[in-house]
Amino acid sequence: MKNNHQAPISDLFKNDKPLLSVEFFPPKSEEAVDSLIETARRINVVKPDFASVTYGAGGSTRSRSADVSRRMKDEIGLNIMPHFTCVGATREELGEILDEFYAEGYRNIMTLRGDPPKGEENFVVTEGGFAYASDLVGFINKRYPDICMGVAGYPEKHPEAASLESDIEKLKIKVDAGAAFITTQLFFDNDYFYRYVDLVRKSGIEIPIVPGIMPVLALKQIKRITELSNAHFPKNLEQRLAAVDGDKEAVRQVGVDWAHQQMADLITQGVPGIHLYAMNKAQSAIDLLSAFRKEYPSD
Repeated sequence: MKNNHQAPISDLFKNDKPLLSVEFFPPKSEEAVDSLIETARRINVVKPDFASVTYGAGGSTRSRSADVSRRMKDEIGLNIMPHFTCVGATREELGEILDEFYAEGYRNIMTLRGDPPKGEENFVVTEGGFAYASDLVGFINKRYPDICMGVAGYPEKHPEAASLESDIEKLKIKVDAGAAFITTQLFFDNDYFYRYVDLVRKSGIEIPIVPGIMPVLALKQIKRITELSNAHFPKNLEQRLAAVDGDKEAVRQVGVDWAHQQMADLITQGVPGIHLYAMNKAQSAIDLLSAFRKEYPSD
């Protein structure tokens, strides 16, 4: 029902089983929105615990993101966590957007600094806006203390950070400002995640840390993504993909198999959930989420 308050994700973590979540990004055209909604409808059969919706660099798809989020929430019934960034808006404008989120029933927000607008290399603070995700977390927490906030973590450090240790220091500032859980950037080698969790825990952070997993869909695409995200790309994965490059379905299957192995290992190590970067592709997401649900059925 429209405007129903959605379940805080922090409450879902109190259950005795790992959560399952998926991320969508708004398409570049209005015409493609219906196709994405159909993808989300197909994925919802597997019953993810929640879904997040991004918006583009510089807030370039903000209005479309709002439309996609609303339709997924109201038409499909997904528990939606909209992304919210500091980019391109003053405190007053961010407050207005936040008020709209709250009035529409959202009680979960993925709180990020955000990437620079397309064509720009460096993040520039909007006059009257915020410089850091931690500022935005504190702002939301003060305005709406009952909103559950996720924040980003980087197992191989943020590309702009001087070191992993300094990156974790900044993460602690976000947590102390009111974040409820951490979702990580994608990675392809679980050892990096386990090392990261150890360091985060040693820093005094105790909130849930959810690993972010992305199934490979194309070799060229994933190379570009790993370069941008600073993620290690395992040589044996690259070799397996290269051996079938040119066969889209074979590449997809290699990507799904690798992601499934990652997820299975992570679950055995007691992670609080899995967040799937689905790249708006239904079949790979359904393959992985279905395998997860066989082990951990939804209520």
